[in-house]
Amino acid sequence: MDKTKKDLRINSKVISEGVNRVPNRSMLRAVGFTDEDFKKPMIGVASTWSEVTPCNVHIDRLAREAKSGARENGGAPMIFNTITVSDGIAMGHEGMHYSLPSREVIADSIETVTNAERLDGIVAIGGCDKTTPGCMMAIGRMNIPSVYVYGGTIQPGKLNGKDIDIVSSFEAVGQYHEGEINDEELHRVECNACPGAGACGGMYTANTMAAAVEALGMSIPGSSSTPAVNDYKESECKQAGEMVVNLLEQDIYPRDIMTKEAFENAITVVMALGGSTNAFLHLLAISHSAGVDLSLDDFERIRQNVPHIADMKPSGRYVMQDLYESGGVPAVMKLLHEHGLLHGDCLTVTGKTVAENLAEASSLKDGQKVILPLEDPIKPNGPLVVLKGNLAPEGAVAKMSGQKISRFEGPARVYDSEAEATDAIVSNEIKEGDVLVIRNVGPKGGPGMPEMLSITAMIVGKGLGGKVALLTDGRFSGGSHGFVIGHVAPEAAVGGPIGLLQEGDTITIDSETQQINFDVSESEIERRREAWEQPAPKHRTGILAKYARLVSSSAKGAVTDLDLD
Repeated sequence: MDKTKKDLRINSKVISEGVNRVPNRSMLRAVGFTDEDFKKPMIGVASTWSEVTPCNVHIDRLAREAKSGARENGGAPMIFNTITVSDGIAMGHEGMHYSLPSREVIADSIETVTNAERLDGIVAIGGCDKTTPGCMMAIGRMNIPSVYVYGGTIQPGKLNGKDIDIVSSFEAVGQYHEGEINDEELHRVECNACPGAGACGGMYTANTMAAAVEALGMSIPGSSSTPAVNDYKESECKQAGEMVVNLLEQDIYPRDIMTKEAFENAITVVMALGGSTNAFLHLLAISHSAGVDLSLDDFERIRQNVPHIADMKPSGRYVMQDLYESGGVPAVMKLLHEHGLLHGDCLTVTGKTVAENLAEASSLKDGQKVILPLEDPIKPNGPLVVLKGNLAPEGAVAKMSGQKISRFEGPARVYDSEAEATDAIVSNEIKEGDVLVIRNVGPKGGPGMPEMLSITAMIVGKGLGGKVALLTDGRFSGGSHGFVIGHVAPEAAVGGPIGLLQEGDTITIDSETQQINFDVSESEIERRREAWEQPAPKHRTGILAKYARLVSSSAKGAVTDLDLD
């Protein structure tokens, strides 16, 4: 080791030096290490490459670019893989129960490999919904110099001269059942919705979380909005590899970047963009891993001051590629910062502050229509609303973008599974004015807190969007829209009030007063609680059984690594 240079081997030195580590080094020589490599910091490239989803199918190529960047900047890089689950493919059947638990598997596996191999820094590359938070949770736990890179958004599909996407496919199913389109038209939607590599195109969960991580300061400025098929995505990955070595040299660690103020920046950007309700779960989980105290009350406090300015799908007109062409996430952040809505002094992986990065960023392009002026927003405050009341004492989350009404009152139509609710919709049992309740599908009860995109898409496809409210202790895809309320906590499986609902109870949901209640007296609630019996576990072995035993409330991010105290 050059005595004049700083030793960047913060972890790997235990392997790189000493007679007793000859066997360890023998193993690494077999994968290509040389004497010179053992003098360098070992950089892990955590790749979520997989052929099971278009979101991640190109990430093998991106990982090799990150490896190249780390090597050229003095690191000794190695690629390793973790899993991904495609929410779009898992949606609407038993597979969806594995989606949210996959986030924990991703985080656990990256932590496991990194700590076992004593790596000094990480570049993590994600794509589909759970890969971004999974990677970031691992980074927060390990707290070694790291950069996250998003694999990028998919291009919109084209049909009949119009843009379509994966949500178009889900909504086409409802249109088909309603008789609005025939078999041939349905098949054409299926064949054109997803034209190639990249994550779902609207301001759905993958793009929401990528933007949030950029605002958090943990990814290269602009990388959250660069499309998957854009050649510059490879350059970003190479830069990320170089950057990790720079972070080691500068002693900049993730927890130096992921402060409470940085999470407030992330929430601000999510609210301005009208992002996915899954941002609540994932930002809470990442903050927990980073040792930052974040709660639903923080989301609500910030929402009050941030206007919704992005006209993006699912409730708007545009997709992430349109945002990229309009100036991207940096241009949105620049606008927000100029109006005092971001903490500019937060550190980022560039080694510069948010304000310093934004000083170099371009403004929104003249004539663009994706981002509205702050003085003329879609809504004067954020569309992701936290509701509380006797039906959700710990909280519930509603996405009010695109909604013309703020209050809904109606009789409860109660179902204990998504399959039962689906049958009711298909058979036209759900009528205008109903509050469709799907319970026992929370983190423990699902288990795995499945998303309800198929259900919400069918409701919209049958012409009931905004005319029926949907309430669940499960969650929604970022592609869901309509009068939908999820994350009801405590969940039914642990005795939460949603589990005490009975058919016909009147439910009132008011986003203005932020109340969610059912019109039942306290004495009747108590009587029902005494008669309530906890449902038997749906799984006794395997990952879902383990997950159900460990997982916390959705109000705490549905994490499985809570402190033992």
